[in-house]
Parts: sequence; structure tokens; C-alpha cells
Amino acid sequence: MTVHSARAVPSPRAVRADLLALTPQTLASLANRGLVKRAEKDLAAGSGPEVTVADDGTVRGRFPDGTDTALPPGLGLDAADCGCGATGVCRHRIGLVLAYQRTARSAPEDDLPAAAAEFVDWSPAEFDDDVLAAALGRATLTAARRVKERGYLARLHRPTPDAPEPRVELPTCTVRFPVPRELGYALTDASAALRGEVVALAVWAFRAADATRATEVSVGGRAATSTAASTGAAEGAEGPLRTALALADDLLLDGVQQAGPVFAGSLARAQESLTAACLHWPAGTVAELQEQIDAYASRGTHYETERFALLLAELHARQRAAGHDPVAVLGTKEAPQTPLRRVRLVALGCRIGGTARDRTAETYFAHAEAGIALVLRKRWDLTQDQSPTGHELSARRLLGSPLTTLATANVVSEHTSRAADRTVAISRGRIAATSVTPLGSAWRELPAGLLLTDTAAHLRAAGERPPRLIRPRVAAESVRVVEVATVESIGYDPAAQRLEALVRDPAGNDVLVRADYNPLCPGGLDALAAALGDDEVHCVSGMLNRAHGRIVLDPLAVLTSTGVTVPDLAPGDGDTTLTLAPSRPTDPITAALAYALTALSEAAHHGLRRLPNPARTRLADSATALQRTGLHTAARLVRTLHTTLDRDGATAAVPAWVDAQIHLAVSLELHQEGAEEP
Repeated sequence: MTVHSARAVPSPRAVRADLLALTPQTLASLANRGLVKRAEKDLAAGSGPEVTVADDGTVRGRFPDGTDTALPPGLGLDAADCGCGATGVCRHRIGLVLAYQRTARSAPEDDLPAAAAEFVDWSPAEFDDDVLAAALGRATLTAARRVKERGYLARLHRPTPDAPEPRVELPTCTVRFPVPRELGYALTDASAALRGEVVALAVWAFRAADATRATEVSVGGRAATSTAASTGAAEGAEGPLRTALALADDLLLDGVQQAGPVFAGSLARAQESLTAACLHWPAGTVAELQEQIDAYASRGTHYETERFALLLAELHARQRAAGHDPVAVLGTKEAPQTPLRRVRLVALGCRIGGTARDRTAETYFAHAEAGIALVLRKRWDLTQDQSPTGHELSARRLLGSPLTTLATANVVSEHTSRAADRTVAISRGRIAATSVTPLGSAWRELPAGLLLTDTAAHLRAAGERPPRLIRPRVAAESVRVVEVATVESIGYDPAAQRLEALVRDPAGNDVLVRADYNPLCPGGLDALAAALGDDEVHCVSGMLNRAHGRIVLDPLAVLTSTGVTVPDLAPGDGDTTLTLAPSRPTDPITAALAYALTALSEAAHHGLRRLPNPARTRLADSATALQRTGLHTAARLVRTLHTTLDRDGATAAVPAWVDAQIHLAVSLELHQEGAEEP
């Protein structure tokens, strides 16, 4: 027989409904499962506390080890008194709750309050600001009001008999209220430092929604003053951009891990608002940011911490530069959709991407009449048992043809539209006729702006371009076809999982064809090496840029005497033995900048509020490395970020992170485009 050491039976007027409402699952959320299991084990072994209940409802317990614990009414377990000295919820507090529950429930049912046994339909909106201030502190309430002034979206779940806990999904966390009308037990997955702030935001969300019984609500927000007259931007454009910046700052503070479905909805609305305000380039940034968040959530290979950080910085960079050239920086004069009449498009190859939940195919086309490249995007959702490679996707049909055919074809369409970022939509139907025919010699008939025989001259003619962070977001901006005179060498770098081939254009310029391994296309590098090893290589299509002073082409397809090879759609398992590429010396400036950008990206990934100590150490180490390399301004900016984090906290460090990220990203870009590789 189990002996309970709890001896006092509370009187009916003193029964604590809040403690009776705490389930083992709620206790585990307040502490952890290990503490709950240990407390249950101690209680079962007769090592529980002696329980007494005061007239004011305070539950007290004395444990066999001499520890005294008290649970006053109106306070959560973390605010209770315990002689063990623990700063948080300890095993004594948990043990006292469990012992009290056993004692109280041994009383006649008539003595238990109805709230302990019945479903309670209530709303956290019942807590007024005086209650919030008393429970959370006025400083916390002031911080929450600043968030409210900026505005936020919330999704509400009201209590039901099957799910009796009211909860709110905020942009970066969820808040639950497991005990009716008791604020002290509110639970959240936000950090302890943010608990009070997000609890207040959740209460205000219920207040805003209860009047209409809405399940999604926009709370707070203040009208932004438009600067359209001074910048030439569209009327009211500043508001949507500020909203997007606020969301980016929330991501930077809390990290990609905290971005849930409500935050995804906020980003989607921000993108729609930016597009409606004709801010097409920031809208594209927000859309890509959402893609990165989705890729992280599904553990997709498409997620990159460096890219995630660059996107956060890009929004700030565009906002800062908007006053100089809003048309180029914000895309204010770009039409959302440009309908095209009958057009002839020449396919330039395909790039496969995706996550565990989907696959994407980007098919690139040359629009010879316009002298530009366009991209057609297609996405397929996957079931849990599907994981198609690029070669398996090549048989799927687009515009009535297999993808492998479309990626190497001429397309003539009478109904095509082009978006601001030069993505293209092609309709196929009885009215809008579209034909897909073999490519033939179309590559070699492209105009000079698309078919290059002198890559160096083309890059020089491009002139001084602004940094990528504020450049127009054109999807296929750098896609070109390069005519090949000779192939000098082909090699594989196993450390970087990269194939590199040195080719020469008719003007005698060396072009480095460089392709990274894509796990979704295991046979891609083998197919590329085989195509470049053909006796007659005519052209290579891809993204043309400069890196370390060299001309670099990221290939999409190769035209040889036997036809067009699209590596991402090629068969194979990647088991071909390739010739090794020679090792290249390290550039110290690139190494120092890249290391610092990795440290900044890691900080954005974790969130400045959640930055672990190793990540803080890497920031300090990267500042030292920059200083030793002679990059004094970059070192100062990173050091300022590190100091601000330690001295003033995460929120104050946001501008410092943005300053450092923009400066280092632009510095690395300019260095790679202008510096000769050692």
C-alpha cells in the first residue's frame, strides 16, 4: 500500500483550482519531464512533502530533507518560494503540486470547485493592463507596447471541451494559457527573457479578436508617413517596406527556427503589400526569404544560412538606398505582369531544386527579340514516399511536352506574360496556341547580346553596376550562351564537390566553367564532364560573372556535335571517376571576409536573442582575423556588433548587425570581381 505523506485536507473554501488544473503535461512544460518523473517517483516512495493549506490559500509543504516550499495563490510556480534555492521550477515545487492534487482529490467530490472538473469557456482578454503590469512588470509591458505600435498578426485558438487551453500563434512563437484565469501559468516557446512580452501580446490579440470572434487578427500598428514625394516612389510605399523590415528584424532577433505558420502568413501579406505598392524588388526579397524559411522547416538542401542572412540585409540595404534611385532599388516602375504577344523563346537549359516536400524546375529561355533571358518556374509537391531526381523529373510534362524536351527546344507562344523579375508564364490551350519544336541551330543564331564570343568585352560593357544587394532582382540577369573555341582542362575538386573546366572563347579569354554537386541531380557532374570532353564543344549556357578577377560560368547546358546536354536532367548515380583538379592557394582577404560573413550568418540563423556562446566567440574571432588582414573598417563593425550585444542587448544590436553584414557582403563582392586569384 502506498503511503502519502500529505496529511492536511484543505477546506472547501481554500481549494486551489489552479493547482488542480495542472496536468503532468503542463507541469513538464513548466519544468521538464525529468523533474516531473522524479517528483512522481518520490511521492510514490513516500518521500513527498507534508502538505498544509493556509486560510489565504497558500499551499505549504515540508519535505523529508527539510526543504520548505510555499505556493501562494495568484503566482506561477517559477515565482513560488522554495528553500532549495533553485531560481526556476524545481522538483520540490512540482512535488508539492502533485502531493496537493492527491490530497485535494481524496476529499469528497462536493468539496471540489467546479472549475477543477469542468470545461471553462474563458478568454485571456479578461486580463486588463493593470493585471499585466502587476504580473509581468511595467518594463516588460513597455517593451510589448513598442511591438504593438509596430503591429503584428496573430492566429487565435479559443478553448473547446476537446482542447480547453486558449492559445495564440504569434509571428515567432506560440503562447498557451493552460489554467483558466491564471496569468502566472501562461506557457510559451519563446525564451525566458521574452516570456512576459509575448504573453502581453497574446492577451492583446484576444482583446482585439473577441469583439468579432475572429480567428486571425492584426493588432496595433501605426501609420507610416509616406516619403513618396521626396523619393519619387509610389504613394504610401514606405508603410509596406517598414512592415517588411520589421518582420526581417523579428527574424534576425529570434532566428529561423522560430518562424512558424503565423509568421509565414505575415510574410505573405507583406509580399502582397509590397507588390501592390509597386515595390517589386523588396517583394522578391521577401518571397525568397519565405522560400529559405520553408526549406529550413523541411530540412531541404535549398536552405543556406549565408543566403538567409543576405536576404535580411538586402531589405535594409534597399530601404537605405531608396532615396538615391527608387526606380532601380525598389523596382517602382516595373509592371507586375507584362503580357507578350506571339513570341519565340529559345531554351537554354534547366536547373533543379527543391526540399523534402517539393521539387522545382527553372527552365531558362532566350527572348531574342528583346535581347534578354527569361525563366519559367514549375513546382511539384511531393508525398512522403517520393524523392525524384532531376532525371526522373525530366519525363514530367510541361506545356504538353516532357521537361527534357522543353529544356532543349524552341517555344513559340501566342499568350505569354513576363513578371517584373523576368519570370515568364506560358499558357497552353485551344485559344492560346503554344508549339514546342527541336532546338536545332537556334543557340548559334542568337543575337550578340545573348551569344558571346568575347566574354571579357561583354563584362566590361556591363559597366559599373551597383552591389547585388540593391541591384534589380532579375532572375536571369546573367544568363548567357558562351561560344567555345577550345576546352583546355577538366578537373574535379572532391573537397568542394565541384567540377571545374577551363575553356577559351573565340576572343582568347579564359572562362572557368564551375559547377557544384547537386544531390538532387547525382549524375549532373558526370554528364557535364562527358559533354565538355566531347571532341566538338560548340557552346555552354549559364550564369556569367566574375570571381577573383576571373570570368566564371555556372553552366546550365552544353551544346556539342551530338546535341544539347542538360546536366541537371541527366541520368546516372555520380559514380564516374573524374580527373582531380589542381589545388588552389587561399586568398587571405577572401578567407577573412568569408569567415566573418559566416559568423554573421550564424548569428542571424540562431537569432541575436538566442545566440549561443560559441557563436559569440566566432564573432570576436572574425573581428580579430579582419584586423590582422588589414580590413580595419570591417573589423570595427563586427567588434561593434559584439560589444553592443554584450552591453545593450539583442534589440540594440540589430542596426550593428545590418551595418556589418552590408559592409562585408559588398566588400567581398567587390574584391572577388576585381582581385586576381593568387
